[in-house]
Amino acid sequence: MPDGNDAITVKVVSNISEVDAAEWDACAGADAPDSNPSVRHAFLHALEESRSVRAETGWQPQHLVVEDADGKVAGAVPMYLKSHSMGEYVFDYGWANAYERAGGQYYPKLQASIPFTPVTGPRLLVRPGVGADTTRAALVAGMIEWTSRNELSSLHVTFASKEDGDYLEEAEFLMRHAHQYHWYNRDYESFDGFLASLNSRKRKMIRKERRKVAEGGIELQCLSGDDLNPEAWDAFYRFYTDTYDRKWGYPYLTREFFEIVSHTMPEQIVLVMAYTGGLPIAGALNLKGGDSLFGRNWGCVADYKFLHFETCYYSAIEYAIDHGLARVEAGTQGPHKLQRGYEPVQTRSAHWIPNPAFREAVARFLEQERYEESREMNYLENETPYRQDVRDS
Repeated sequence: MPDGNDAITVKVVSNISEVDAAEWDACAGADAPDSNPSVRHAFLHALEESRSVRAETGWQPQHLVVEDADGKVAGAVPMYLKSHSMGEYVFDYGWANAYERAGGQYYPKLQASIPFTPVTGPRLLVRPGVGADTTRAALVAGMIEWTSRNELSSLHVTFASKEDGDYLEEAEFLMRHAHQYHWYNRDYESFDGFLASLNSRKRKMIRKERRKVAEGGIELQCLSGDDLNPEAWDAFYRFYTDTYDRKWGYPYLTREFFEIVSHTMPEQIVLVMAYTGGLPIAGALNLKGGDSLFGRNWGCVADYKFLHFETCYYSAIEYAIDHGLARVEAGTQGPHKLQRGYEPVQTRSAHWIPNPAFREAVARFLEQERYEESREMNYLENETPYRQDVRDS
């Protein structure tokens, strides 16, 4: 895919193994203080190597890569040709139905995202330094050209960072807003220090929930690095698949995926496991970035009261405090997270719609949706459980 500039080359690759891992990670900011593990070469490669991501699962890799004059990777976008809208967490089923009722073919579409991972992060991966602006522009132009060349209905960049979202908005992408719940570390020295920042009612509620789990004889361990072992992964995978079975879904990730990341990025994995009588009963998978913990998957063999909150939320907060992390991102959904110290945070996605009539209809929808989202965010921000003096600080 020539870009009209002899200094750089823009191309699309169907397997991330075709890209040098160190060069990709240099663009992804793998060594930055705020690094995001979900855009690392190792994570994306594990998805493909384990066959969790492939054309047969509706996620066909189409990674966009910009190379400089020396053939080194200057920028990249993790990109997929999608034959459905599952595993994205930014729902466009209504758009697909409207487009097809009008006689169009919505699928396949192009998705710039991290499969099955509703984690905000960079999508326009650019190597810092001279030429970064040129590379970023080439990535955006390349995405649009690939959409046009393949006569696709749409291009979607989901859970983009604020910087990427602002850049794409300037490039006339349509913007969509939603929200998640994140916990912020206000330099707490302990979990009790965090509790002290809450109002009395919520503080008592959390203490009661944690006490009930402990009184049930349940113990929790956080496994990372060399502590990760096949037995824990086998148990967690049972929990993970059982959760999808009970929700009438299907598990996206294969057992091999967990084995691969356990070997290729063990320090970026925090697996919280719950045991009773020495037997594993629940688990929660987290990814660890430079300054953040990202909650991903959870599963349990039975319904234990409050265990979900303890395994997914409180243990993550405690781990973040103990390891000096700035925040915990708890994934999608769940207003119940608000009562437990997680605060509403805006998320962004950007959408390129080639068809003028369809673009206009989507633009009107998004304008109204952003208005409603803004109102909800204002409401949620006033409902956080923190003491007033903490909110004001």
